Amino acid sequence: MTETLTTPATATEAAAEELRLRRELAAVYRLVAHYRMTDLIFTHISQRLPGPENHFLINPYGLMFEEITASNLVKIDLDGNPVEPTPHPVNPAGFVIHSAIHKARTDAHCVLHTHTKAGCAVAAQQGGLLPLNQMSMEFHNRLGYHDYEGVALNLDEQERLVADLGGHPALVLRNHGLLTVGESAAQAFLRMYYLEKACEIQVTAQAGGTPLVLPPEQVCEYTAQQLAGEATADFQDDIAYDLAWSALLRLVERIAPDYKD
Repeated sequence: MTETLTTPATATEAAAEELRLRRELAAVYRLVAHYRMTDLIFTHISQRLPGPENHFLINPYGLMFEEITASNLVKIDLDGNPVEPTPHPVNPAGFVIHSAIHKARTDAHCVLHTHTKAGCAVAAQQGGLLPLNQMSMEFHNRLGYHDYEGVALNLDEQERLVADLGGHPALVLRNHGLLTVGESAAQAFLRMYYLEKACEIQVTAQAGGTPLVLPPEQVCEYTAQQLAGEATADFQDDIAYDLAWSALLRLVERIAPDYKD
């Protein structure tokens, strides 16, 4: 599920790799729309392109996520400016969060940010994400928190944002939303899918109005290690996420085959 971006040797190889990344990112946009994790035309998913130029792909500002295709993704620099002609506007201010993380984390090839109902609800809770279920335990002791400072339009927030994310795969933006990073768009999506599910389960469990059961810390940490493939166990499942991503691509082919255009 992880990948290492390397600079292609020839222009032909570079074009083929960019097309592959465009199609994978477009598929993730369609999946985020399908699973109702969008906020109209707002939020972003950005993808680093190989090479020393520090170029990225991002959605055209103004399009719904279900309108995103491989070809209409905009190529930008670290300041959020288009680096090639495009008929679509870009929202540079919206890239403040993404550019900070891309600069600081060489493994963060993809950054995915959402404003979902459940994610924002948990982001507003003092206790944050609780280890209430197996899905949430993937992020146990592996989730950063960033206090709300207003709409992310100021560059001086970037340093604090990066520090709060640290080396974690995900970040809760207090009073704002959720964010995941990945070595691929596929990994960032799967992390967000399960982080969102964990938030949905938490809000639902809390709505029951009865005391909640929290497993012991040792069990929570062991489960997190299991899900990360770091724990000793009688069996290992090293292909689960690859199989899940393949299944998701088949879903996109059925519901939105134009994503590759």
